[in-house]
Amino acid sequence: MNKNKKLPKLGFLYLDYVMRFFDHSNFKGWPDKIDQVVYHWGNDKQRFINEVKRKKIEVLIGNIPATAYETFRQIARALPDVTFVPSLDTQFANKSKENVTHFCKKYNLPIPKTEIFYEYAKARQFLETANYPKIIKKSYGPSNYGGYYVHKVDSFAEADALLSRKKYYPVYVQEFVPMKADIRVMLIGHKPVCAFWRRPPEGEWLTNTSQGGSMDYMNVPKPALEIAIQASKAANAEYWACDIALGYDNKYRILECATAFAAFPYIRDWIGQYLMWKFSEGRFGQPHIPLYNWEELGKISSHILRSMRYITFAKQIETVRCEDGAELFNSLSPQQIPLIDTTLRFDEEWPSEIWDRQSVLTSSTPWQMVKQKRIDDSEAAESDLLTEQDKVLDKAQLLAFLNQVKGVGMTTAERIIEQLGTAGVMAALNGQTEQLLTIKNIKQKKAELIVEQWRKYRNAVTA
Repeated sequence: MNKNKKLPKLGFLYLDYVMRFFDHSNFKGWPDKIDQVVYHWGNDKQRFINEVKRKKIEVLIGNIPATAYETFRQIARALPDVTFVPSLDTQFANKSKENVTHFCKKYNLPIPKTEIFYEYAKARQFLETANYPKIIKKSYGPSNYGGYYVHKVDSFAEADALLSRKKYYPVYVQEFVPMKADIRVMLIGHKPVCAFWRRPPEGEWLTNTSQGGSMDYMNVPKPALEIAIQASKAANAEYWACDIALGYDNKYRILECATAFAAFPYIRDWIGQYLMWKFSEGRFGQPHIPLYNWEELGKISSHILRSMRYITFAKQIETVRCEDGAELFNSLSPQQIPLIDTTLRFDEEWPSEIWDRQSVLTSSTPWQMVKQKRIDDSEAAESDLLTEQDKVLDKAQLLAFLNQVKGVGMTTAERIIEQLGTAGVMAALNGQTEQLLTIKNIKQKKAELIVEQWRKYRNAVTA
């Protein structure tokens, strides 16, 4: 280790209206200035590239939301001397659920049986003869918002009604696997550093805590950790999270995996320490994170965990039990799984020319028109089949609608239309809800409220 060797120039990647995962406090002790570059959306690609070059950033650290992923593919190609952390290939699974499926299939990772259709006619043909129940999900977007974009359908009639109402593209269908619970595993350097159960309320199937589910940290099974480790290594991820379902058949299946996930501040500190070790060639030490540490930390109130910082552990020692049977952190040792470095890759594993299938492929026939036995290709016949949600409101109508949504107001309504345009607002209201989250002061709950009010407005118009 050469302490006099120049450290690489680090930079934080930020985006307007997107919550910041890292800040300078996560890299406590880094001796040089860590710069930052903010992407402002819209036509900002070249300015962003120029700023990274001007600031001579060598390592750009930060997560990229799904809506900006393809743009940053282009940005990364224009900056071949800049190391993106995580890499764009590592963040491939962030973009969509279909990308998670492609990733897991390539690396033989266990997932529910999944079908992805880019032609509505093929989706309809499959669903007409499928065994039910099935799960239909919105593939593209940052999350399921507490189950809002995840639907259990018990018959073709329900599937047909759902896809007539929600323009999900592609049609993403999974087998319904009754599950006892799912497990969130977070990893740094391919080592699990936090894991917990999420259990559905009695009689329900969604495990989201927003839907009444519960969570606990005890006795997370080793097979689930091993699956998460395999996925992290396959993705070459500096940090990673997996959601793994445990079915009533006692099999484990990956539901989600990504580098973008909610994490306690101390976990972001650990990631920062790991990255400082990685890019300093050992000048900084790795964080010492005992396996199953979460069992003890999980006994602390969650509101305290949300503010705890700079947690460290001494090197492991042999575990003991008191004569009265009291546990003395016996689950924290042995270490077993070390933090390891990721490899630097120069080729693209998931090039957009092949894998950006939502852009490359488009269904030749809308879902509503597939329902017809015979299709009249004339423009007049097609317009007769359009539903009310296909019609585009003008700016004045959109302003009037948005202004009446509680908590929005005229200023925010004007900002939404100015940033997204009328067509973009309509797309957000009719399925691409994640676009609303790019607007300043629009968070998850408010986005859900806007979409719910739109549904009521549309239903009232068509009644």
